[in-house]
Amino acid sequence: MQIKNLLKRNFYELWVASRYTSLRNKNNFISFISLTSVLGITLGVMALIVVLSVMNGFQSELKSRIISVSSDIEITSTKFTISDWKKISESIKGSKNVVASAPFTQNQAMVAMGRFNRGVIVRGISPDIELGVSDLQNKITKGSFKLDPGRFNILIGSGIARYFGLDIGDKISIISSQANYSPLGMLPRLKQFRVSGIFDIGMYEYDASLVLIHLNDAQNFFQLDKNVSGVRVKLEDLDRTQSTTRNIDKLINQDSSYFISDWTKQHSNLFAAIQMEKRVMFIILTLIIAVAAFNIVSTLVMGVTEKKSDIAILRTLGASQKSILIIFMSQGLMIGLIGTFLGILFGVIISINISTIVPFIERLFGVQVLPPDVYYLSELPSKLILKDILSIGIMGILLSFFATIYPSIKATKIDPATALKYE
Repeated sequence: MQIKNLLKRNFYELWVASRYTSLRNKNNFISFISLTSVLGITLGVMALIVVLSVMNGFQSELKSRIISVSSDIEITSTKFTISDWKKISESIKGSKNVVASAPFTQNQAMVAMGRFNRGVIVRGISPDIELGVSDLQNKITKGSFKLDPGRFNILIGSGIARYFGLDIGDKISIISSQANYSPLGMLPRLKQFRVSGIFDIGMYEYDASLVLIHLNDAQNFFQLDKNVSGVRVKLEDLDRTQSTTRNIDKLINQDSSYFISDWTKQHSNLFAAIQMEKRVMFIILTLIIAVAAFNIVSTLVMGVTEKKSDIAILRTLGASQKSILIIFMSQGLMIGLIGTFLGILFGVIISINISTIVPFIERLFGVQVLPPDVYYLSELPSKLILKDILSIGIMGILLSFFATIYPSIKATKIDPATALKYE
């Protein structure tokens, strides 16, 4: 009651607008259009928040899966191999945003078992050091993250295991792209490895084409002596990747003898595609809010027609054209604010609880939204970003504001004498 009295005394335009916005209107059709406008904006804002949060979740999940196997930053040499990797690690140790570094080798080879074979990437790692730059040990589904030098153990992806029907303890042959020279001519370099672990990243690119062996075994098998292919670097904050890359470049690359790449460059096309899809979805779903905003135009136009006598009386009592303009613009903005607020509220609630809502829908209708054999995801990911919520809210309010301009200007042009003549 106190708020109403305050509005009446000091902001009578807002008080009048609040009465006009009430759904208890004499004209039921106008009330229905007002309700439709509110619901339309609510649904549009809610859908936009939910879709963007799911796409953010997919992007975050994809990023974490890629980086669990790939590198935050990767240092390689223009000479293809690095002999002094410890010097590089010492040079970047203690740098801002650098957590740890580890050497690796990477070569192409072929996995063969009986009459089946498949091309793979063979990565040589030192397991103890690798723990600092990778969480691959958490992706092991069978066996253990254990590679002993000289024992020729191997870690394989779940895709390779399914293709060859392999299990822990089975042996496979690795055929190098290099060759041995003998009196009989060139012979392929071949070595048997024992499967000690199977990992599942959830991405076909890695699960079907990546195998890991001990760094020493890789150096012996691929005749690298004590050299490595590069150094992997783990970062504390991925948002500062590019600045850290530039800093490392200044520290070690004075003679331009190293290539320094990061995850944003290695998978730039993939993340650019996700960002493009996100922008397109934003534009498409914004049209829902725009359609609801057109309903505000209809509501206000009919409201102005119905309230001609009220407008004439207000003008007769001394209300200015500016006050009439404020009344109807405030009415439209109230509809937009209510719809935007409810849309944000329901959108946030659904986004936070989407991991519960989706399984309920799957059980209710007997469908599977994300089959694991297709998407490699057991649940729909969701990640709310405050920046997205703010931008959606501002956009909903702005569209509502623009929708009020024409009807409000039309209301100011009503002539009081003409309007009251037939009353």
